Amino acid sequence: MAVKANYETVMVLSVKNGEEATQALVEKFTKLIEKHATLQSVDEWGKRKLAYLINKESEGYYVLVNFESEAEFPAELDRVYKITDGVLRSLIIKKDE
Repeated sequence: MAVKANYETVMVLSVKNGEEATQALVEKFTKLIEKHATLQSVDEWGKRKLAYLINKESEGYYVLVNFESEAEFPAELDRVYKITDGVLRSLIIKKDE
């Protein structure tokens, strides 16, 4: 039996392709997390002004997701974040029990 832990991820998505593209990315990542982990909550913070330009963009769409998974999944999720167009920044942290 594999040991599971609680994780939290924040993703900042590009808004330059429109709301539909942003929502498609949110859906893509929530489905990926549901497939490999137990999804606990999805909190969409919405469009916010960035502190500095990222890829010449001044705004990003923030999403916070809490999930429980085995230790291997966060590395795979991070890999998918890095190769997906439209993800400006992402962060995954293991929460203390």
